[in-house]
Amino acid sequence: MGFNCGIVGLPNVGKSTLFNALTATATAQAANYPFCTIEPNVGRVAVPDPRLEMLVRIGKSQREIPTSLEFVDIAGLVRGASRGEGLGNQFLANIREVDAVIHVLRCFEDDDITHVEGGVDPVRDAEIIETELMLADLDSLEKRLPNLQKRARNRDAEAMAQIEIIEPIMEALREGQPVRAVIPAGHEETVRRLQLLTSKPVLYVCNVEEDAAAEGNAFSRKVQAMAAAQGAAVVIVSAAIEAEVSQLEDAERREFLEGLGLKDSGLDRVIAAGYGLLGLRTYFTVGPKEARAWTITAGTKAPQAAAVIHNDFERGFIACETVAYEDYVRYDGEAGAKEAGRLRVEGRDYVVQDGDVLLFRFNV
Repeated sequence: MGFNCGIVGLPNVGKSTLFNALTATATAQAANYPFCTIEPNVGRVAVPDPRLEMLVRIGKSQREIPTSLEFVDIAGLVRGASRGEGLGNQFLANIREVDAVIHVLRCFEDDDITHVEGGVDPVRDAEIIETELMLADLDSLEKRLPNLQKRARNRDAEAMAQIEIIEPIMEALREGQPVRAVIPAGHEETVRRLQLLTSKPVLYVCNVEEDAAAEGNAFSRKVQAMAAAQGAAVVIVSAAIEAEVSQLEDAERREFLEGLGLKDSGLDRVIAAGYGLLGLRTYFTVGPKEARAWTITAGTKAPQAAAVIHNDFERGFIACETVAYEDYVRYDGEAGAKEAGRLRVEGRDYVVQDGDVLLFRFNV
């Protein structure tokens, strides 16, 4: 089960610097988790989760294997991308393939780095990209609609149902609203299959100067106000700092960040926010060989969670022994949790919760 976030932004906003720092972080991570470069602009990075380290200690596991998230460095955008300007066609095609969008916005002044729009204004920059994506979505739907209308005249039930969803979305796009703001309740999967660019969840990343990495600046505060109105999340980073931090060993890294007044790196916050943006959850398996984190979507039931490990686990699913993470820690492992009555045996209808420590019973 793979999930990915596309990193987008105008030229010279720090998008590629951020991606390069992410990939450098991945190569520096423990050998237990191999960094994978799938294409030159795609990297898979471990999701930071302090719970896993605790489970390794309690379970006396030999290895710690985190779950991961994929990041895609998408070609830069310019005005007119929806009409094919610059690398517009490549940009739009790549966005269709990702699950969520991380939008990097330049929130720093630097006379040595030219801004394609002539000056720093992150809210304007966000609106440029959003407008191009909405125009591309509208064009896509306008091309689909005539065929659907033709089928609807012949009483095609599927076409009629799609038109009921598509026409209000088209009207919203004409009024300047992204698709994610107007998805009809209960039709999320139908809209997802349309592969509309503005249906994807967005995380804004404010790239600030080094001195503003801890608190942000006037530019990032404008982005935060914009994001709050949209119900979107914001992470503040200094790509320059992250590029340096990514090259350090763990102890040096912590010392460096503390010296800057930072509890954790901006990259860790971007990774964690991207994970949350996709509505993902983590469950764990713990044994003498390894303690491992596994990714599922919210609402996943036990048999489907088992399939993330191996399809045979789902086919032969019998039950799963379940201990909440807090109970696993409080009672010092599975045996202690069982003795305290905190280990449960759950069946097929159990919805796996974030942090569950699971042992699957199956028979194939």
